[in-house]
Order: sequence, then C-alpha cells, then structure tokens
Amino acid sequence: MRGEEDRFDALDRERMRNRRRLWLAGTLLLGVALALVAASAGKWLVADEPRRSDVILVLAGETGRRPERALQLLEQGYGRRVVIDVPAGATIFRFSAIELAKEYVQSLPRAAAISICPIEGLSTKEEARDAEKCLAGEPAASVLLVTSDFHTRRALKIFRHELPARSFSVTGAYDDTQFGSRWWTHRQWAKTAVDEWLRLLWWNLVDRWR
Repeated sequence: MRGEEDRFDALDRERMRNRRRLWLAGTLLLGVALALVAASAGKWLVADEPRRSDVILVLAGETGRRPERALQLLEQGYGRRVVIDVPAGATIFRFSAIELAKEYVQSLPRAAAISICPIEGLSTKEEARDAEKCLAGEPAASVLLVTSDFHTRRALKIFRHELPARSFSVTGAYDDTQFGSRWWTHRQWAKTAVDEWLRLLWWNLVDRWR
C-alpha cells in the first residue's frame, strides 16, 4: 500500500514538473514573439511608396521637412502641382500661418505651381475632408500625400477611406530628431511611436466607423 502511494506521489510530482516546464516554455515563446512584434512596430508605421500623381498634397503639421520633400518630388516630376495644407486659425508670434505660408510660396522659384489650402479640422480625418474642397479645384484624380514618416500609414488609410473617388499614394519626410524605426533606442522616438500606434488603433477600432 505504501509503495503504491509513493508511486502516485512521484507521478504527481512529475506531472507538476512537466506543467512548469510547459508554462515556462510558453512564457519564453510569448516573450520572444512580443519582442519581435515590438521590434518591427516602428517600421510598420511607415508606408513610403510614392507614385507619380496629378497633385502633391502636403499635410498640415511639420513645416520644414514636409514642404521640402514636396518640392523635391515636384522637381523629380512626381506631380504637376503642390498643395500645402495650412491650419486656418493658427498664428505664430501673432502672424497668421496662412499669410506666412503664402509669403513662403511666393519666395520659391516654382511659386506658380504651388497653392495653399486652409485647414479647419484638427484631426487627419477632418483634414482629409477640408483638403477635398481644395482638391476639387484641381485636376487631381491621383494625389501623392507628403507627411512625416511615422504618420504615413495612418494618413494613407484615412485619405483612402474618406475620399474613395481619388487614388492616393504616400511618401514620408524623415526627421531623425522625432522618429526612427529602432524606436526603443531614443526617448523621443519611443514617445512618437507609442502616440502614433494609439492613434492608428483608435482609427481602426473607432474613428473609421463613425
């Protein structure tokens, strides 16, 4: 009788050890999978596939690298015209952002091929609807979006959803002070990546259905 109890106890202990091994192996595999997903999360935010289009549309926000990238694309023949979105109510040291943008455009060699589009909305979804009013005055069946690299995938999804009658592609303006694909190596990159992922999830789960 005692021998049988010992055998049952030994079997129970072996089963417990096997369960612990399986749990540990599963935890390690899950950790590796999560690490791989996290490592590629920054790259997945970026969709950089510019196509030759009727119009190059610069999204509102950053005012240095985005317009510069658009001008490069204009010179390379990616579009015949450039439209720059500018927040309509924004001021910089009491100067209107719209007026400053117009002065900037007039200083450019190809000013005749560039126009300003006033944007009232604060979200990318609202910007798409505002930009449509400006695109309506352009021969713009195809549009090349220019925005910050980390914003490209979300911007492309939103514009395609909101303006399905037009064909969109996108390219990124890169700024290594704000974002990089190895987002975990810099504090600012990490903040940008987390913020953009939250916005992308909000769009996919909530905003696109409203």
